Amino acid sequence: MAKEMVAMLLAGGQGSRLYALTQNLAKPAVPFGGKYRIIDFPISNCVNSGIDTVGVLTQYQPVELNNYIGNGQPWDLDRLYGGIHVLPPYQKASGSDWFKGTANAIYQHIAFIEKYDPKYVIILSGDQICKQDYNDFLQFHKAKGAEFSVAVMEVPWDDASRFGLMVTDENDKITEFQEKPANPKSNLASMGIYIFNWDILKKYLVEDEADPNSENDFGNNIIPNLLRDGRNMYAYRFDGYWKDVGTIGSLWEANMEVLDPENSGIDLFDENWKIYSRNSGHTGHRIAPTAVVEDSMITDGCDVKGTVKHSILYAGVTVEEGAVLEDAVVMGGCTIKAGAVVKHCILGESVEVGENAVVGEHPAGGGIGDVAHVGPGLKIGANAVVSATAKVYEDVKEGEKC
Repeated sequence: MAKEMVAMLLAGGQGSRLYALTQNLAKPAVPFGGKYRIIDFPISNCVNSGIDTVGVLTQYQPVELNNYIGNGQPWDLDRLYGGIHVLPPYQKASGSDWFKGTANAIYQHIAFIEKYDPKYVIILSGDQICKQDYNDFLQFHKAKGAEFSVAVMEVPWDDASRFGLMVTDENDKITEFQEKPANPKSNLASMGIYIFNWDILKKYLVEDEADPNSENDFGNNIIPNLLRDGRNMYAYRFDGYWKDVGTIGSLWEANMEVLDPENSGIDLFDENWKIYSRNSGHTGHRIAPTAVVEDSMITDGCDVKGTVKHSILYAGVTVEEGAVLEDAVVMGGCTIKAGAVVKHCILGESVEVGENAVVGEHPAGGGIGDVAHVGPGLKIGANAVVSATAKVYEDVKEGEKC
């Protein structure tokens, strides 16, 4: 039985601008919002949009991501026909090839898509925080008689040159594509989310693969080739929450926005559009009589005896009596010892902050400023000081400053 639309989720990103957080972890597997990982958002969007066949294309540091996805049960995608499938680079008899670009990644898995004989294919990014109804996007694509549609958002004109931009006519038909132009003609930024008619996508993937000069990339090759041939291409204007969390600052900011759902646009408490994730297996959290907790999200298994203000604590975090956390993103399994001060920073999973240590500080004059971060599994020694600009890749010894 044919599927109307199959989703292909590009989740092989290295996330180099997240520094220590992605040294041994694929960017889509980075924890987010207390109990989630980044990849939970596009997968949950698929489920909520009625898409039950999802291919997840992995490459960089895939082990934890693959284990997390498993058989897809947390998202109700453990299905006999369809469901979720992890798709690594294709192995040939002569060996394996890494994905050479986003288009090549899809090309290598044409056989997977063909198995379901879809009319449409939606290409998704595994490294964005976004709540989007893909069914609304598909209805737009059908109504326009499009062969290719791209989700776009209006960005400030001053920022437009940082994006791939779609120039459109009054009917949202794409007339030109500009990749990070010095002089933008549009402020409609591509979100990197595409819907193709499958026959069109397959044709252009095959042609692109045969071109020895191609970068095998959607933005640099496939989209310009569609424009060259005068294909029916449309821009779908999205006005919900979308954030590329590709930097430490943007990841920290998006976590902080979770604490302000009324104003930020991201509401993880929305019963009509749930974001699903794998259960941590922890017990409920415990707030001791000595604790002070204000405007924070405390997740399963946390044991809080100290002070936590405007922070997010992921599963299994321990905050000892006398410790102070403020504007902090503390990932799962961390321990904050007595007297430690942790502010305006991100701690990777299973970090230990020693007694009376100081990690991060608020930027002068407010705003986001620099955000300190500590890589997963590291130890910050007692009385050590980690500055606001620090990118910590290794243990910090007792009393040391970095």
